Amino acid sequence: MDTVLPYRKIIHIDMDAFYASVEQLDFPHLKGKPLAVGGSEVRGVISAASYEARKFGVRSAMSGVLAKKLCPDLVFVKPRFERYTELSRKIRKIFHEYTDLVEPLSLDEAYLDVTQNKKGNPSASLLAQEIRKRILEETGLTASAGISINKFVAKVASDYNKPNGQKTVNPDEVVAFLEALDIRKFYGIGKVTAERMYQFGIYTGKDLKEKSLEFLEEHFGKSGKHYFYIVRGIHNSPVKPYRISKSVGAERTFEENLSSEVFMEERLVSIAKELDKRLNKYKLAGKTVTLKIKYSDFTLQTRSKTLPYFVADKSILLETAKELLYQEKLKDSVRLLGISLSNLNSETQKTVAVQLKFEF
Repeated sequence: MDTVLPYRKIIHIDMDAFYASVEQLDFPHLKGKPLAVGGSEVRGVISAASYEARKFGVRSAMSGVLAKKLCPDLVFVKPRFERYTELSRKIRKIFHEYTDLVEPLSLDEAYLDVTQNKKGNPSASLLAQEIRKRILEETGLTASAGISINKFVAKVASDYNKPNGQKTVNPDEVVAFLEALDIRKFYGIGKVTAERMYQFGIYTGKDLKEKSLEFLEEHFGKSGKHYFYIVRGIHNSPVKPYRISKSVGAERTFEENLSSEVFMEERLVSIAKELDKRLNKYKLAGKTVTLKIKYSDFTLQTRSKTLPYFVADKSILLETAKELLYQEKLKDSVRLLGISLSNLNSETQKTVAVQLKFEF
């Protein structure tokens, strides 16, 4: 007797250019304009870019200086994270009307396991369509969706018909879908890894699939096993509604590089205050304080200290950060400082995901 493989029904919802779209929603004069959230034309890094800006090659994590060169008409706006968080909560509330198995990845994206759902609808594709429609009606923002048998394929699929579209990859289509996919479209394979794969003649999922497990482990280490399985559509990670933060932090990029520890101490006060606010919000405490230092040449350094007890108080965070600041001489002037707290008191919670087979 043949065994029928169980399939989960996973939706990956990804808001379209979320931060930039919120700015264009709230300030109609920005609609249709190339927009960058965060950074500036003289320094700083961009948090998000509108689709109008992306046409010029502007991307998140790009320096504002380079973005301005690519798009001379680029408009910079300061991020408003409280507003983004407010809308993100509204969107997540919609998700929870369909399933309790919601795993947020960030403010603008999440996985939903709708194998069994509160609407009793067997079609994950129709549910995704309905959720996207609700988001548009209730927030004025568009979202894209990917629907498939696991988180990896759903994540890749959500990028397929962006913006404001969706893509379903049915169980019998998964292998062919992945084989035809450009290796750069595989979630988790960045530019450096893609270039290494090119050296071995790996340009598509089909090329990747032809490589043995031994070959991939030899050339890509622990990630090799991951690549071996995902290209075959095997990714068993369940949707985890309780994602436990490993660390909480706050940081600041300065308008001008700082070369004096005295000025840096002043900045650490506001950073510690912001971190304290975030810790209180989520009722978290931790033992390991880390000071992040980014120098003017963009090199990064971290200094950490583990305390014998859990802390969340801003005065202790600040004093520990100061101690780390003076731990050794700074190598150069500093453009960014950050404080983070890890080794948290949050407890791991396990979630059991039911697996059934339904029509997509």
